[in-house]
Amino acid sequence: MNTKQIEMLPIAIWCLAVVAAIPAVATAEVERYVIDTEGGHAFVQFRIKHLAYSWLYGRFNDFSGTFTYETEDTSDSKVEVVINTASLDSNHAERDKHLRGKDFLDVDRYPQASFKSTAYKETGFNTSVLEGELTLKGITKPVRIEVQRIGNGPDPWGGYRRGFQGATSFALKDFGIDYNLGPAAREVEMVLSIEGVRQ
Repeated sequence: MNTKQIEMLPIAIWCLAVVAAIPAVATAEVERYVIDTEGGHAFVQFRIKHLAYSWLYGRFNDFSGTFTYETEDTSDSKVEVVINTASLDSNHAERDKHLRGKDFLDVDRYPQASFKSTAYKETGFNTSVLEGELTLKGITKPVRIEVQRIGNGPDPWGGYRRGFQGATSFALKDFGIDYNLGPAAREVEMVLSIEGVRQ
């Protein structure tokens, strides 16, 4: 090894160290969250028109999920949610019994609904679009959710949280629900308020 090669050796070692450190830095930017259903800081809600005169509101009380947030490249962010369909609650016992039955969700046969994201794209300041696959009554269809980033930061208990709200709508018939509720009630709107605790 000549003198020039010896002089260049420390520089080469430094360059290799920098290159080796790059994957570790990128990996460290992936934040993993559990949706805070235990603390009651997340909601899966729906509404549908009643006779074209008013809105009927409801929610699912039992669900769970996780999401990752890629701070360097948010397009790599992902979310998965599983819903217990029998936990439907529209604040009316007889109506809930009907909605859980074969005319609608058929919860005995299909006890779970799920959503798994396939793409995430920021569209503006604190706004983005989440695309994914919704499975309901054994049928899987693509859905598009308009997302608003609510905020993120430390909580009073030493943790760190991120919150989002999403909205979408879809035709009931797309998921095998063809009960005639009238022309004004062919689509249901979903609102998802999600707060996650970083792991």
